[in-house]
Amino acid sequence: MALSREQKVERVKQYADLLEKSKGIILVDYRGLTVGEMEEIRRKMRPIDSQFQVVKNRLLELALEEKNMSLPDDWLTGPTAVSFCADEVPPVAKALVEAKEETGLLDFKGGWMNESILSAAQVKSIADLPPREVLLAQALGVINGPSRQVVSVVATGIRQVLNVVQAYVDKLEEEEGTGELEAAAEPA
Repeated sequence: MALSREQKVERVKQYADLLEKSKGIILVDYRGLTVGEMEEIRRKMRPIDSQFQVVKNRLLELALEEKNMSLPDDWLTGPTAVSFCADEVPPVAKALVEAKEETGLLDFKGGWMNESILSAAQVKSIADLPPREVLLAQALGVINGPSRQVVSVVATGIRQVLNVVQAYVDKLEEEEGTGELEAAAEPA
C-alpha cells in the first residue's frame, strides 16, 4: 500500500522521535516471519522498554539524516525491522537473539549505540552480557577487594600487637603471683 506524502512525513517524524529517545537501535531482516511471530517479538520488547517496528528504509534513512546519524547503506535494503531501545540495549539484543533461535529466521544487520555503529556480531556479543545489576555488583566487588585486603592487613597487625600486650600482661601476672607466693612462704 502506497503512503501519501503526509503519511511519509509523519513516519519520518515518528522515526526521528524514536531515535531521539533511544539509547540504541538494532536492525534486523525479518523476512519469513509470520504475523504471530512478529507480535510475539513485540510482546517481549514491551517490558524492556523497546519498540520493535517494521520500517520503510528510505523513510528511516531520512530520519537518520535529520538526527545527523548514518548507517551503512546495505543495512537499509530489503525488509527491515528496527528495535528502538529506550532503556538498555543488552536486554533487547538478548530478546532478539532468543527470537532468532526460536524462529531461525531473524538476520541481524547491525546496530547503533552510544554514537557507535555495531556489527551484527557485536550485537550478538552484547546479548551475552550479564544484566546491568550483575555487572554493577561485579564492579563493586572489584572496587571493594583492595579495601578488604587493607582492612585484613591492619587487623592482623592490631591482633599481633594485642597478642604481644596480652603475653606481657600474662607474664606480669605470673611474676606477681610468684612474688606473692614467695612472700607468703617467707617466715615473718
